[in-house]
Amino acid sequence: MRKTLLALLLLASAAVQAQVQLKNGHPETYTVVQGDTLWDISGKFLSKPWKWPEIWHVNPQVANPHLIYPGDRLSLVYIDGQPRIMLNRGASRGTIKLSPQVHSTPMAEAIPTIPLEAINSFLLSNRIVDSKEDFNQAPYVVAGNAERVLSGKGDRLYVRGDVDNNAAYGIYRQGRTYIDPDTKEFLGINADDIGGGDIVAIEGQVGTMVLNRTTQEVRIADRLFATEERAITSTFVPSEPKEDIDGLILDVPRGVTQIGQFDVITLNKGARDGLVEGNVLAVYKTGETVRDRISGTSVKIPDERAGLVMVFRTYDKLSYGLVLYASRQLAVMDKVKNP
Repeated sequence: MRKTLLALLLLASAAVQAQVQLKNGHPETYTVVQGDTLWDISGKFLSKPWKWPEIWHVNPQVANPHLIYPGDRLSLVYIDGQPRIMLNRGASRGTIKLSPQVHSTPMAEAIPTIPLEAINSFLLSNRIVDSKEDFNQAPYVVAGNAERVLSGKGDRLYVRGDVDNNAAYGIYRQGRTYIDPDTKEFLGINADDIGGGDIVAIEGQVGTMVLNRTTQEVRIADRLFATEERAITSTFVPSEPKEDIDGLILDVPRGVTQIGQFDVITLNKGARDGLVEGNVLAVYKTGETVRDRISGTSVKIPDERAGLVMVFRTYDKLSYGLVLYASRQLAVMDKVKNP
């Protein structure tokens, strides 16, 4: 009986170790500093940083316990034999007792999951439209002021379609159309940012817009989409996809041919495939096909694990990801899978 009980305890311990493997040399405590990201901190404690949700312990005695701020102290503890990270608020914020009073803290001060500066500027100039119909039915530029074909910042122009007065709109031009390389299914359209402006008057089906921003000259037939808040928040956490993912790197929107750390990539998997913001995927270099000089036949070299990417924005059939780590240069058509 005692041997059976001991065996069960050992199996349970092994299961815990398999789920959450602490990194060799991990700290017992860590004080968060300005410039840290959640990915960095998770990597200090875990050999697999995407396992963070399994080790994070929500402390009900602190305000906004899912957010981490500079000055907070993280402690490694064991609860029922399992490792957990406990949060203690820094002195500047203090630990508070739960009460009916509402305590609020600006989310912008919390540390981000990943470096956000480059991502947020990227999102301002990149947008995916899920269907051809959505793009083709969007309002469009019908004429420039004084019959101009091209318009720039400060110009007035005229748009046709369903627009709201005194509303802000971005102006986009159709970019690359994404087609799944395996199934040939339409996945979405990359809408290139051209500029933006405000609707100042509407008469019938025609609205008057004043351009307040341009990245290049606006042309007739460019499309309008309502301005949306697309900045990434710091609330999502590194995690594994709940579904099996077997996808590809489709594109590098910034146009580079060799992909490295902190480059943004487009994946051929999205929300319908189960991806959510914060999901981490492993990148595999596609093995080359070489000629076997002995047998005279062709043989494919095995795919090689070469990096990690975190999804930070999902669309229906596509998603944007940030390369967090690359052991070698990555490229379009490399594979992405569960880590």
